[in-house]
Amino acid sequence: MLKRTHYCGIIRSDHVDQTVVVCGWVKSYRDHGNLVFIDLRDRQGLVQLVFDPQTQPEIHKIARNIRCEWVIAASGRIRRRTEGMENPRMPTGEIEVAVEQLEILNKSRTPPFEVDNAESVNEELRLTNRYIDLRRPDMQDKMRLRHRTAKLVRDYFDENGFWEIETPMLGKSTPEGARDFLVPSRLYKGAFYALPQSPQLFKQILMVSGMDRYFQIVRCFRDEDPRADRQAEFTQIDVEMSFVDSDDVMKINEGVVARVFKEILGVEVPLPVRQMSYAESVNDYGIDRPDLRFDMKLKDITDIAAKSSFKVFTSVAEKGGIVKGLCAPQANRFSRSDIEKGLTGFVADYGAKGLAWFKVAPADAGDGLQLKSSIAKFFTPDQQAQIIERFGAKDDDLILLVADTEAVANKALAPLRVKLGADMGLYDEGQFEFVWVVDFPLFEWNEDEKRYDSLHHPFTAPVEEDMGKLDTDPGNILSQAYDLVVNGSEIGGGSIRIHDTNVQAKVFDLLNISRQEAQQRFGFFLKALEYGAPPHGGIAFGLDRMVMLLAGTDNIRDVIAFPKTQRGQCLLTAAPSEVDQAQLDELNLRVQKHSHQPRTGNE
Repeated sequence: MLKRTHYCGIIRSDHVDQTVVVCGWVKSYRDHGNLVFIDLRDRQGLVQLVFDPQTQPEIHKIARNIRCEWVIAASGRIRRRTEGMENPRMPTGEIEVAVEQLEILNKSRTPPFEVDNAESVNEELRLTNRYIDLRRPDMQDKMRLRHRTAKLVRDYFDENGFWEIETPMLGKSTPEGARDFLVPSRLYKGAFYALPQSPQLFKQILMVSGMDRYFQIVRCFRDEDPRADRQAEFTQIDVEMSFVDSDDVMKINEGVVARVFKEILGVEVPLPVRQMSYAESVNDYGIDRPDLRFDMKLKDITDIAAKSSFKVFTSVAEKGGIVKGLCAPQANRFSRSDIEKGLTGFVADYGAKGLAWFKVAPADAGDGLQLKSSIAKFFTPDQQAQIIERFGAKDDDLILLVADTEAVANKALAPLRVKLGADMGLYDEGQFEFVWVVDFPLFEWNEDEKRYDSLHHPFTAPVEEDMGKLDTDPGNILSQAYDLVVNGSEIGGGSIRIHDTNVQAKVFDLLNISRQEAQQRFGFFLKALEYGAPPHGGIAFGLDRMVMLLAGTDNIRDVIAFPKTQRGQCLLTAAPSEVDQAQLDELNLRVQKHSHQPRTGNE
């Protein structure tokens, strides 16, 4: 068997007159009757092979029968292409390999789609035949990028004194917001392991154990509905540090992000990354992960709207709701139909009952500006002037408003702002804007169950100055939590943890977690806290989401070698699937059949 000496894509004019052995898959072949040309592909790129009947008649005869995606090895001399036959679109376009030896290592059936045209094929077909899809240069570039990112992360944390320590995949079910994936135990009938939603408790125990600085690139599992930037099975960069405060954790971790973006994209991340409070983020952008590549802040005009004669606004204000909106600059491109059909329908998907609008235009009489729309008549000239001033609006701007509860208004306006920013080209696609969102509330009120929930998780520490409020005013406690956001996507989040058992007990009380339940769910962890737990904190980055941003794609499945579909299926292996009755019997399990089973595999 011929042994490879060079990857196809690295051969250059410097190699002329050298004899090389290349191996790979046949991308294309061209039989010109006399000469046969084959483009051979490996993970590094392409090289052109030439088969000449004058010098190698037997090999030429074999080459005429080769087809796409066959696996071959070829040995030959590197030579320059004939003048005028160079291909400037190929890095190897100045040279070719005059083949002297050839081995067909394996033949291939006709693939279900052409590798070069895979992007035009539906995703289900590509995922079912992922081994073909992954041959695409674009996909191999993404896998290379993922590898480089992980290596940069490991090198950075190693240089900064962190140890990479593995934590268990099979653990105890400690629900942390999403459903656990459960694994039945064969040895302990009726008992289950849980796959980790994150290594949260184990990494805190490592701090109690004196490990001081830990990191891990780890698989995590959450049984929740997938979406474009989330999977039930995902990878995170997990980090924990002892004897630190929030600023220490943010400083060391913004450093790793800066290195990755510099090395991968050549993007300089200004350090330190700016910080924004949760309250400011929600108030100005309607969401706790703001896209700061463009301005267009949200403005609350409830005080002005409440004095108008527009009943939709006044009734919402009377019920304690808000009137909030945004101002799209130079929006003459939007017709009334565009607004009332396109944009109104868009916010309706997020719960808004309607979308009011004004176009800003020169005043009919005198200087200044006025508002124009079917509802402008319900606002006095002074009220119109106040609205224009509140938004900083200019001639030809478009003001869009939602009147509802604060939660619904923000939920609808935040994605509307992002949509308009993209549709109107208000930012550069290659631009990256980072921000730490800090000062999150420790709790959020669960109206249905009339109790508090943790905004992050129950081990997040309150800020020192709010400790006293645990007994008197829990709804107004700020936490020592922080999220790193880039271009409206949260790529990392963490907090300083509770290391005092008395504080942890008070938090559990407020979350309506009884002492008995706490022991049942977290007893092993609470016991560890009693043996000298240091102050500690950490963060977790979504590796898949980070690589997705670096790759310039909006689909997380593009950067995972073997992803699940939106329905949580692996089309390649047809998982999830039924198992043999013998396996169920061994685990003491019985499956109850339902009439409406989800589709699996290629059905």
